[in-house]
Amino acid sequence: MKRNIAVFLDRDGTINEEVGYLDSLEKLKIIPTAYEAIKLINLNGMKAVVISNQAGVARGFFTEEFVHTVNNSLLADLQKKGAIIDKFYYCPHHPKEGNGVYLQNCNCRKPAPGLLLQASEELNIDLANSYFVGDRFIDMETARKVGAKGILVKTGYGEDLLQDDGPDTATPENTPDFIAADILEAVQWILKDRKNSK
Repeated sequence: MKRNIAVFLDRDGTINEEVGYLDSLEKLKIIPTAYEAIKLINLNGMKAVVISNQAGVARGFFTEEFVHTVNNSLLADLQKKGAIIDKFYYCPHHPKEGNGVYLQNCNCRKPAPGLLLQASEELNIDLANSYFVGDRFIDMETARKVGAKGILVKTGYGEDLLQDDGPDTATPENTPDFIAADILEAVQWILKDRKNSK
């Protein structure tokens, strides 16, 4: 069976605006170009898969149920414009802060590749020919760990990172394959890259 190509997408700062901890639905604002970008992923036969760290759960800012509520709201909003997310994956853990089962060193918190490996198994994804679009260097590092290409967007934290005063620092392990203004430019680059590699 032919394996699927995926475009893994970070959620906050990539699809919707970065607001710190998204702890109320009022704060959920989709970046306008995300509709067209995700529709392009769908139309080109790739899987659109969201991979996000949601440490606000570990820190007690919101519950896992609320993460599902936000994801369902995002899904419904995107679907109104014909854009489909195939699946959402998230990590509720934190290695240093958290309560009970949420306080742990896990394999699902980016840059660990656990959620990508899980998605690969469940959705029959060819990781080496897939892509990760995100606004943090950890997204790029996560991509690198499974042999995928990483595209850094300047929305969310992306612009700050490029000025070297953001929350992450650049290393050889997390260098992006491309830097895009936003999710739409990232997906347009992916389509060109796929065409060129055929």
